[in-house]
Amino acid sequence: MRIFAIRDESAGAQKDLAWLLYYEMEKRFYIEFPDDADEWETPLLLSSFAKKGEKAVNSYWSKVWVQQRIVPADRQNIGQVLKDNGLKEYDEFSLLMLHMGRCAQDDYALFPMEEQELPPQIQGRFERRVEDVASLGQNTLLVFFRDGMVRRCDLTDWFREHEEFAILLKKEKLFDHVRIQTGGHGVAWDENMGIWDYVLYQSGAAVPLTIEDFRAFAAQRIITAGEAAELLNCSRQNISDLIKRGKLHPVKATSRSTLLLKSEVLKRNWL
Repeated sequence: MRIFAIRDESAGAQKDLAWLLYYEMEKRFYIEFPDDADEWETPLLLSSFAKKGEKAVNSYWSKVWVQQRIVPADRQNIGQVLKDNGLKEYDEFSLLMLHMGRCAQDDYALFPMEEQELPPQIQGRFERRVEDVASLGQNTLLVFFRDGMVRRCDLTDWFREHEEFAILLKKEKLFDHVRIQTGGHGVAWDENMGIWDYVLYQSGAAVPLTIEDFRAFAAQRIITAGEAAELLNCSRQNISDLIKRGKLHPVKATSRSTLLLKSEVLKRNWL
């Protein structure tokens, strides 16, 4: 991860207004605001987010802000521009670094930073990034955070208040496809349908569980179909038959493997 302060270089200012985070492997940008961000000082395009009290800008709009500061991909002579700057292909980050984010429309520029140089309020956010997430169904997520906190988040009200999430109220299977945003900034279902880490942290109900507890349970109590066959002293075909008849319920099943709860398998010996 690369970190840059977005600094106002106008006369007498030299003030960090926000911070740009870039994840090189996935080529994703995120912009973080200070807790007391002033919408009138915040760079244009980003000010609407600050006005709404949001602490960060998602990867889509962060990338749009970056694209506004570099030569556009559809420029007529873009091939020659890339060649003149020693670039083999169009890459937003490489172009942004040529002039450290400066452009003719304003006085903002980027200044490299290390994580430990960030203000304490921003460093604190890294401790509350999402570490893992699981769908519990019925619009509820089990969210694990980096500081060890685990929260059960019922998102029904959130979905009702934000119309872009309405489809998740109608299609539960789609809800189950939740993923972690790059860097743990939150969870998402697509580019513009995500929920920030701090929203989940503040709204969820604390669960007396840690991710280490969860991993220990998974390691000890989730088994393969082959292991289940050994426990029941039967063939893999018998396990498949039990599953088809609804006597065993896979935790996960793909064309290559099937995972089962060990406790449910052992109960077959009680019959």
